[in-house]
Amino acid sequence: MKTACVALVAAVMLQATPAFSASTATSPLVGTWLLDTSSLPMPPAARPKRVVLDFKQVPGNKWATSAEIVEHDNNTLQAQSTLSLDGTPGKASGTYLVDRAAVKMPEPGVLVMQLMYQGVPASTRTYTVSADGKVMTEIEAYFKDGNPMMRTAYFKRVASQTK
Repeated sequence: MKTACVALVAAVMLQATPAFSASTATSPLVGTWLLDTSSLPMPPAARPKRVVLDFKQVPGNKWATSAEIVEHDNNTLQAQSTLSLDGTPGKASGTYLVDRAAVKMPEPGVLVMQLMYQGVPASTRTYTVSADGKVMTEIEAYFKDGNPMMRTAYFKRVASQTK
């Protein structure tokens, strides 16, 4: 029985190894990204003027995110977080409507982020990077009027960081 347990633990660890090693590789998501506001599926008058996301890998298998949103009326919203990449929820701060978040990176070019505000899930966002490293796609899943919704947006890497 003891041998069977050891074998089971070893098999589980071997299966888990790729997930652990993927999060330690340098991610092509690292950098500063500017939203292509014309990619938003909404009238131009409703779009933000500018959205900048900054992603950083932090020692200890953590991920730092900083967001700045300049709304159409020039009001600026910000949000920041540094979270463990294992999906453990943590604090987010700033003026954007998010106070808790969780992130996972199943492989270096994919980030999944769950946001919540005042105990209510707000959205789940999945970020991926194009093969040339110049375009980041954000797919946002959320609820509106009791229905599940999805929105796709595209970000361009800030020119000084083009890979």
